[in-house]
Formats: sequence, C-alpha cells, structure tokens
Amino acid sequence: MPGCSKMDNGLRIPEEGALDLVSLGALVCRLDPGLVPFRKAAQCALHVSGGEYNVAANLSDCFRLQTGIATAMVDYPLGDLIAERVRAMGVRPFYRRFKHDGVRGPNMALVFSDRGIGVRAPVVFYNRGNEAAALLKPGDFDWPAVFAGGVRWFHSGGIFAALSETTPETIVEGMQAAKAAGAVVSFDLNFRAKLWSTAGGAGRAVKVLDRIVRNVDVLVGNEEDLQLGLGIPGPAVKAASGLDPAAFVAMMDRVTAQYPDVKVVATTLREVQSAGRHRWSAVAWIGGRAVQAPVCDLDVLDRVGGGDGFAAGLFYGLLSGAAPEEAVRLGWAHGALLTTFPGDTTMATLEQVQALAGGGGARIQR
Repeated sequence: MPGCSKMDNGLRIPEEGALDLVSLGALVCRLDPGLVPFRKAAQCALHVSGGEYNVAANLSDCFRLQTGIATAMVDYPLGDLIAERVRAMGVRPFYRRFKHDGVRGPNMALVFSDRGIGVRAPVVFYNRGNEAAALLKPGDFDWPAVFAGGVRWFHSGGIFAALSETTPETIVEGMQAAKAAGAVVSFDLNFRAKLWSTAGGAGRAVKVLDRIVRNVDVLVGNEEDLQLGLGIPGPAVKAASGLDPAAFVAMMDRVTAQYPDVKVVATTLREVQSAGRHRWSAVAWIGGRAVQAPVCDLDVLDRVGGGDGFAAGLFYGLLSGAAPEEAVRLGWAHGALLTTFPGDTTMATLEQVQALAGGGGARIQR
C-alpha cells in the first residue's frame, strides 16, 4: 500500500495522516474517594476516563501524537465537564450529541472506585443506566469525514462492545471504514464480567467479540481475556506466577489459527502483593515471537488505567517504527508510570517514559 511501511512486526502502518490514532468508545466520569471506602466517603475526585479514550488521551498528552475520539456526548453539565477534560488532553472529539431530558437522561456513565490499601483490595462498580454511549449505532459517525485527512491507527475495546446490541455493530462499521482508509486496527478485549453479565452473558460475549476480532491487526488481552472473551481453550502450560508469560505464549498458535489477520497480541503481567505493591511486566507476541519486558516492583498510587497506559506506549512504539523489544518496553514503562499518578490518564512526559524504558530509575532529578 502506498505511503505505508511494513515493519518487522508484520504491520503496514501509514507513514503519515492528519490523525495518528482515532478511538471509538464511551467517555465516563470516575468518582474516586481515594483510600476511603465508598460507603464512608465524604468527598471524591473526578477523573474523566473510558478504556478507549484513555489510549487516545495518553498518546496525545504524553507521546505528542494527533489523536481523536468518536463517542457520545450529552449536552448537560456533566457532559460539559467531560468535554473540557477531553480538550485539555488535546484529543479531537467527534461527538454524536444527545439532549438530556432534565430527569432521566440519557446520561454520561459514572464509574465508582476506591483504591484500597494493603490487604484491602480496590473496588469498582458502575452506574451506566440510560447511558448515551450505549445508544450509539451504525450511521452515527461520518467515517469518511473523520478519516478525510488520513488516519494511521484505529482503536476500540470490549467495554464499549458490552454496552448494547448496537455498539458492536458500530465498532465493526468503524473498523471496516478504518481498514478502507488504510489504518491499522487494534482492539483491547478488556473483558469485564460485570458488564457482560447484564448484556447476554458469556455466550453472547464470545459471539460478539469473535466477529469484531476478525477485523483486528493488534489485539490486547491476557490469557483469561482470550478464554472468556473469545472462547479459546486454555493453555496446557500453566504459569508459574503472574509474571510468567508461558500460559499466554502457549495460546498464540490457537489465537493466530482462529484469527489469521492478527499480527500482534500483547498483555501486561502483574503479581499483586498488596493493593499498593505490585510486581509488573508485559509480554507481546509480535511477528511470530514473544517479547517480554523487564520485571519491576511498583508502589501503586492508583492502578486504574495501567493497562491502557501500556497499550498507549506499545502503540506509540509501533507507530514510531521502534523494534518490537523497544515498543514493549515503552508500553511497560508508561503503564508503570501511570500507576503512580491519580486518575486514569497520563501525567508522564515522553522523556520520563523513555528514561524508564531505557533502564533509568527513580533518583531525584536536579
């Protein structure tokens, strides 16, 4: 394809475009009381989030790429707050707008999470009733107009796919339009049992996600996501620990046999010692071989968004032509740094990510 470069990762990535990445998904507002359990909370911080949006925001704010988000927006104060944060992260919005009726909605979704500490685990629960993003359907976005200046990468995820009967069809429509425009297509399985249990259960999840992943070049998900989300049988090899990639790697032949167009599969590896202390790594299957990041000890401030941080760093590495090993290390480093900030999106700089990926530590910078 003219204007594309084929790297040793097997991907044909356009060399340029008005947008480096466009995500399709839901925007949400996360209420975070910090270390206080929600049942005792007196105040909360507000974080704008969404698995698909987080990737676009991270690539814009930290990695200095041109990104966009195709999503629902409700014209009421919570929507205004969210839209302001989207602008602040430098992400170009493509909104399907909805009017709020003043009482019932439609609404921007709320996610509630307390962080936990020590032996007390973090807790996440939702209020996605009458969510505007769940109303999105094929035809809501003018994809030729979105991609008019060229797009290099298109991304969506399993959280958005679980919201309604129409969101998976919207994902497929967007992916097919992105393919026609020459973009690489990625998808984060992000299997959430709570969401799928209200959306037809595990059986429907497999049918829905199977159809989506047949359009995908780059897949993000661990062995549990692959088993529960795609119905791929579990590996004969068992992982020795949460940091052992053996089970993940053992599934790659089955993944590529079922989805021959998938060229990259990647996931984080995490061993949780306490709510605030994790051991962290990552692994990716790229160009037919496994590449693993180093293992590091993390003092975690806020774990939400770490996986999206990894995905953003990995995508940046692939978009910038980095070797597979470097791309995985960039994802690993950015995901690690993201857990040291409050909120779901990045506060890291590109220089910090590159320094950690290159072996730098936490010595004071003077």
